[in-house]
Amino acid sequence: MTRSSVHSAPAASFSSLGIIAGNGIYPFALAKAARAAGVRRIVVAAFENETDPELATLVDEVEWMRVGQLGRLVKAFSSRKIEQVIMAGQIAPGNLFDLRPDLKAFFVLAKLRERNAESIFGAIGDELAKEGVHLLPATTFMEEHLAGAGVFAGPRISRREQDDVAYGFGIAKEVSRLDIGQTVVVKNGTVLAVEGFDGTNATIRRGGQLGKGDSVVVKVSKPNQDFRFDVPVIGPATLEAAAEAQIRVIAVEAGRTLVMERERLAEMAARLKISLYGMEA
Repeated sequence: MTRSSVHSAPAASFSSLGIIAGNGIYPFALAKAARAAGVRRIVVAAFENETDPELATLVDEVEWMRVGQLGRLVKAFSSRKIEQVIMAGQIAPGNLFDLRPDLKAFFVLAKLRERNAESIFGAIGDELAKEGVHLLPATTFMEEHLAGAGVFAGPRISRREQDDVAYGFGIAKEVSRLDIGQTVVVKNGTVLAVEGFDGTNATIRRGGQLGKGDSVVVKVSKPNQDFRFDVPVIGPATLEAAAEAQIRVIAVEAGRTLVMERERLAEMAARLKISLYGMEA
């Protein structure tokens, strides 16, 4: 499996696009950005109990399936002559461990030594490639959504918070290198929570409960992040979880994290007095 860089494919290089759509607002943002870039035909592989049905209003065709129907996923694109595909949106972690695999998925999973999001999605990418369907970086068409460096929403951060961001960055990078998680919560030089199977928002809530206010969240990409899938994303739901947990700063990796609904986030950050900060590696 070839590692993909964060750089996107040229928008003008194709007129049709496939989207493997998980939950959340990311698939909507991608569909709109692809249309704006001139993509005329968009075909979506959608998952029951995951993909928002409203996505159908922005695309040309939708093929519905269960998580685990790999044969149907591949055929949804190959039969329609779709050669370029992007993964957008999450699949609930529990669904990855509660699969009802079809025959193709069964044999693919049987070959995996480890069953985590990266290995499963990487295997899906390999199966798609066998049929001439290629996964593009998940940031394709989404360059304007990448986080910039420094504070990009909310109030300025203090020296103490800057120190916690720097400390949390190093811890989060090491944790992500071990493929445990990509988010940590820090306060006054102490790690309060590390992301695991429960995901980013649950980690924020755990850390906030322990910190009892004014904690810092740091979310990074993996050192060898495959940007075809699992790209770091923050959005309104992230801020809502942070506000509930009385988090003071959310720091993400500049140029390697997608920021959804930027204008709404800026309004929320100002109102909730939460700083959104882009770190440069």
